[in-house]
Amino acid sequence: MTLKSVVLKTPEDVNIILGHTHFIKSVEDLYEAIVQTAPSMQFGIAFSEASGPALVRYVGNNEELIEMARANILEIGAGHTFLITLRNGFPISILNTIKMVPEVCRIFCATANPVEVVLGESAQGRAVLGVIDGLSPAGVETEEDITARKDLLRKIGYKL
Repeated sequence: MTLKSVVLKTPEDVNIILGHTHFIKSVEDLYEAIVQTAPSMQFGIAFSEASGPALVRYVGNNEELIEMARANILEIGAGHTFLITLRNGFPISILNTIKMVPEVCRIFCATANPVEVVLGESAQGRAVLGVIDGLSPAGVETEEDITARKDLLRKIGYKL
């Protein structure tokens, strides 16, 4: 087995959710989960099938985000993985709904940070071993940093 990594290609204004799922109807169920939970969110979904024709299945409501999800999931190349690319919302708005989709086995990350996907590759195929989500810590927050964090959460509506 060899180790590889893939850097996901997403612009700064795009959030992603990368996960593991197990059934061809995942793309449709994920689509329905998002539009029922956050109807104004723009998104694309790509799912890498692991058997049969082994195709990348896709859906969404924004062509740019659909293409971004398709290109990144092809680059990852691991069966039964899915990638949601989104704008006009944050993963936190849909994450619990996504986790409740019966086919979803695991969420690797939900982020707007740069992401590197760590893969194991064998003769059979590839598997996601983990992700590198953003940067390593640069230190411990100060009182000023705490105030800035709290202000940001209130500004974007996640705390009162």
